[in-house]
Amino acid sequence: MATPDGSVNAGAPAATSRPMSAEERKVIFASSLGTVFEWYDFYLYGSMASIIAVHFFSGVNPTAGFIFALLAFSAGFAVRPFGALVFGRLGDMVGRKYTFLITILIMGMSTFLVGVLPSYASIGIAAPAIMIGLRLLQGLALGGEYGGAATYVAEHAPQNRRGFYTSWIQTTATMGLFLSLIITLGIRRSLSEEAFLDWGWRIPFLISSVLLIISVWIRMRLNESPAFLKMKADGKGSSAPITESFGRWSNLKIVLLALVGLTAGQAVIWYTGQFYALFFLTKTLAVEPNTASIMIALGLLLGTPFFVVFGALSDRIGRKPIIMAGCLIAALSYFPVFKAITHFANPALERAQTSAPVVVTADPATCSFQFNLMGTSSFNSSCDILKTFMASHAVNYTNKAAPPGSIARVRIGEDEYESFEGQAMNKAEYASKSAQLRHALTDAIRQHGYPAAADPLQINYVAVVGLLTFLVILVTMVYGPIAAMLVEMFPTRIRYTSMSLPYHIGNGWFGGFLPPAAFAIVAATGNSYDGLWYPIIVASITLVIGTLFVKETKNVDINA
Repeated sequence: MATPDGSVNAGAPAATSRPMSAEERKVIFASSLGTVFEWYDFYLYGSMASIIAVHFFSGVNPTAGFIFALLAFSAGFAVRPFGALVFGRLGDMVGRKYTFLITILIMGMSTFLVGVLPSYASIGIAAPAIMIGLRLLQGLALGGEYGGAATYVAEHAPQNRRGFYTSWIQTTATMGLFLSLIITLGIRRSLSEEAFLDWGWRIPFLISSVLLIISVWIRMRLNESPAFLKMKADGKGSSAPITESFGRWSNLKIVLLALVGLTAGQAVIWYTGQFYALFFLTKTLAVEPNTASIMIALGLLLGTPFFVVFGALSDRIGRKPIIMAGCLIAALSYFPVFKAITHFANPALERAQTSAPVVVTADPATCSFQFNLMGTSSFNSSCDILKTFMASHAVNYTNKAAPPGSIARVRIGEDEYESFEGQAMNKAEYASKSAQLRHALTDAIRQHGYPAAADPLQINYVAVVGLLTFLVILVTMVYGPIAAMLVEMFPTRIRYTSMSLPYHIGNGWFGGFLPPAAFAIVAATGNSYDGLWYPIIVASITLVIGTLFVKETKNVDINA
């Protein structure tokens, strides 16, 4: 097991290989299926962020509304570490089984309520406020879910097969996303586009009530973890798991290494390979949403088996080499892979980005970095108005400084367009000026070859799906072995709490803020690919810290 100084007992005897028992299959199936449903609930919001922006954030301009919708999506991630503390403590004191029964009830009810929530047009500012509140509840529930499921499965697994057993839990996030995409796509195809955008988008959220009933029924049939029962019987439980986990340096330093040296890099690779890829296809490359969803779903379907492949491989060669290799390959490959996706998905856009130079001239003091965690800024300076338009239409541009106090302007080819300052305008005046400017700029970029949407006849579907599958395989490298490794880093009495917090800070903060942070970077720099610097830098930090300081754990006896 992990000792107080973070070292590993490498001399623990390996369990004899044997077939998986019926009880173990039930544990894996029940834990995995319930977690699939929970991730389905959580990711429905992400897959329909642009529609939700229209219904619940329509009080601002469309680009700012989409940013706010992404931030509301991220709000659920922001509170995941707090859920890890609340439910991790319960899990270490009361039990694994009962804790993740509570988490799935909270998640399911919150998701169902999104499906019946009135829009901004009906109840005004209360709509986005309630929406964000429901997202926070979802985040709290998910903060307690993963640690419980991973710990529960690991504590049932033979010592030399923990990577293989827990890798099934690792498939659940991807399968939950896959399920949300497939159900959304099926409903979208069965309705007219107008009906889906008006009310049909609510159906997948309402379906979660059925999934909730199934998940609760399955989890009620499970028995408590044998490691937890043994710990309780021996009187070795912790009376203060939060204090013991984070108030003692001997354990806190392992938590910090797990965060910076493992989960931060894993998180950004996960979200780049799945959510950012979807946003990139639909928002940057203007691929039709159904088409983008199908290609993402195919990539997930082809790549998901590798979670189990790399989980099982980690039982043989170790967790750390596989995770570090995934971080290295991701950092080296992201720029060429996403440029290749542009080439194969929207070649007309690629040509326009190369042949039509665009220059934004603005007073740098008026240009915001358009990442606002609290959603309090509308980014309506003359500079921000131009940059949000260019970023949302994948128009690459260079920045040129203007004298202080100047109104921002943009040169597209030989033509120049002046923006306006929107801070002092009332809502009607701002909407009118924005519409006029957007119309003029849209005409200008169309004349210079920027397409309104990707041409379906020009998309190389095989190549795009192949590239998306490659991104998913990178996800499986960093994610497949990590549950076993996190479980193995901490003792039974504080395992749920200790492993949950670094996992959810990594995934909730480093990963969850990736889409709005990447969008803000693109708007600031003017390059459609510069948002990739965020995951590349974080993955590189994890690669260095993990390689130098994180110890291999595959031989740990977690029951010792």
